[in-house]
Formats: sequence, C-alpha cells, structure tokens
Amino acid sequence: MKQGIFEILSNRRLTEWVCELRLAGDTGAISAPGQFVNVRLDGCFLRRPISVCDLEGDQLTLVYKVVGEGTARLASLRAGQRLDLLSGLGNGYDLSYSGESPLLLGGGVGVPPLFLLARRLRGQGKAVNVVLGFNTAREVFYEDRFRALGCAVTVATADGSEGCPGFVTDCLPERYSYVYTCGPLPMLKAVHRAIRTGGQFSFEERMGCGFGACMGCTCKTLTGYKRICRDGPVLRKEEIAWDA
Repeated sequence: MKQGIFEILSNRRLTEWVCELRLAGDTGAISAPGQFVNVRLDGCFLRRPISVCDLEGDQLTLVYKVVGEGTARLASLRAGQRLDLLSGLGNGYDLSYSGESPLLLGGGVGVPPLFLLARRLRGQGKAVNVVLGFNTAREVFYEDRFRALGCAVTVATADGSEGCPGFVTDCLPERYSYVYTCGPLPMLKAVHRAIRTGGQFSFEERMGCGFGACMGCTCKTLTGYKRICRDGPVLRKEEIAWDA
C-alpha cells in the first residue's frame, strides 16, 4: 500500500451515471489487475474504494458509478485538480490459473477491473472471451475497448435492448478454460452455480478502512473468515461459502 497525490488528467461521463477518471501519479504499488485504490474526498469522512480499470506507466484509469455524496463530489472534479489516493490495495486476480481460453464475466460497475485483466491476458497470447452484463443498452460501456484488445465480446442486457437478452449466465460460451468475474452478489452466486471450471470472484463490499484494520468487510469462507479489502476482494471459487 502506498499513499500518493495524483493529478486528474480527465474526468468524463461514459453513461448517465458512470464516469471514467484518468490520473497521473506514482502507480508503483499496483501489481495485479483487480486491485483497488481508496480515494480521499474533501467533506467525506471515509475514503471511497474504486477498482483499478487500467494502468499504463504512471497513468491510472478508474471507472466509477455516481451513487452518493462521495462519488457525486468525485464526478464534479476537473482536469488539473489533485486527489489523495491509497493505492495497491487488495490481492487482485492471479493470471497463472487462466489456461488458454479464459472467460471474463462482468456486471455493471464490475466490468472495469476486468479490463486490465483482459489486457494482461491478451499480452500473454490468451484467447480471451468477455461477457459484459448491463440492465439496458443505455448503460453499456467499454464494449469497444475490450474489442480493441482483441477479445471476443458479448453484451447481455436484462431488458433485451442490446446483444444477448438476459444475464451473463444466459450467454456463456460452450468452451472456456477458467473464469474471472466481478459484479453484484446475485450475479456472482448465479455464476458460481453455472460455470463448469474453476474461477476467481471479485466481491463488491462496503469498506471502512480499505486495508484490513477495521474488520468491517469480514466474510465467512470455507477456509475461515477473511477480510474482503485485504484477503480479497478476489476469492477462489473453491473457498466461497454463500450465506443461506
């Protein structure tokens, strides 16, 4: 974990409620796709955790949804302003399990952390299949960015307004070697039931400190209690214990 000051390069809307924030600063603490940063915002007591979407040199991309006071403040910031970040938080995805044809499943704001993962997997020459799930066509983002990496991309919308009608689990390809996923809890549960291989699941959880001190995001697994912010947010399929 490292604390640092980042300069805002751009902060733009991708959809009505989803924004893309590009920053420049010391990214040296970020070692794996799926890690997150904790952003300090004036007027907010707690930092806001946001997953890392992309990373190139000293430039960092975060994609976030405006859902409350903190993210509304974040959306109001402009290029040239500065942000205090704790970076390199969480464990991230382990690429060594991927096999030759990994499948990436993202739902809503669970899509961003899969982008850097897809970039790294494509860099290894893997045939990456991506299914992106949204409620409606108006919410779709980053489809073109994944295609530009050379991924095979399917979009699923719950209302059937674009792509495959239904959820990501309704659009699974016939063959894949391993699964990486991030999204809301009901989606993760459905994916856990549907997939035929091993996988890694990134959990979206409310966090207090973001680095394991407050114990506020502790969850039960088959191997004991773990802190989503420090021992996660990525858990292996084999260790997940769903509550009844």
